[in-house]
Amino acid sequence: MVAGLAFCATAVATMFAQATGVRWAQSRKPHHRAWTIALALFALGAAMLAMGSSTGWDKGTFAAFYLFGAILDVPWLALGTLYLLGGPRVGRPVERVLVFFTGLAVGVMLTAPVHGRVPTDRIPDGKLLYGAAPRVLAGVGSGVGALIVFGGAAWSAVRFLRRRAEAPGAARLAASNVLIALGTIVLSTTGLLKGIAGGKDEAFAIGLTAGLSVIYAGFAVAAPRASSIRVARELPQPRPSPPDSGAAFS
Repeated sequence: MVAGLAFCATAVATMFAQATGVRWAQSRKPHHRAWTIALALFALGAAMLAMGSSTGWDKGTFAAFYLFGAILDVPWLALGTLYLLGGPRVGRPVERVLVFFTGLAVGVMLTAPVHGRVPTDRIPDGKLLYGAAPRVLAGVGSGVGALIVFGGAAWSAVRFLRRRAEAPGAARLAASNVLIALGTIVLSTTGLLKGIAGGKDEAFAIGLTAGLSVIYAGFAVAAPRASSIRVARELPQPRPSPPDSGAAFS
């Protein structure tokens, strides 16, 4: 069951990465690039979960799973939110820091000693196998990143709801941002799901698949309306206003 769910999560993340990659190729907008990297990392992490669950875990498979899934994916997703809300002025300096953080994380995971034997028949526990450095990187990356993604999605959804009478498609995009926030919550609470949904590994795989699916649904809800939003912005307005930073995926 775990391997099947992990393969589903890999497929969802890969489709999401492909969709955002196409949009980045067309628009060259930095938030699409950041989201493409994030979803590629999600796909790699899910692929490691599928590999470990189907063929047995070892040090290398778990290190890659921990790097892609626990440390790097959410920060790159959050970078897309910062580019979307704050533009290059905010995103570029944060991206420099994140590139350094990514290199540091890769170096730490390549050299981090593993304490004890890696179980082959279940998802290993990073708290038991790794020292402080990998666990601190995972806590900072996932915790801060999730706060940024959730806060940005919730804020933009509220803005859209307030402007739903003025902007065509605002309610649809508000629903999109709510789905993004909900999916982020699910991904950030997979540790809690481990303890309440049947078995430990099954709960983790369910949380991963559900979170990615909900975020992908948010993208799918917004994407068909992107052209309508652009047309609406080109119409004469009584009072010019700057582009709405919450117009995700436009």
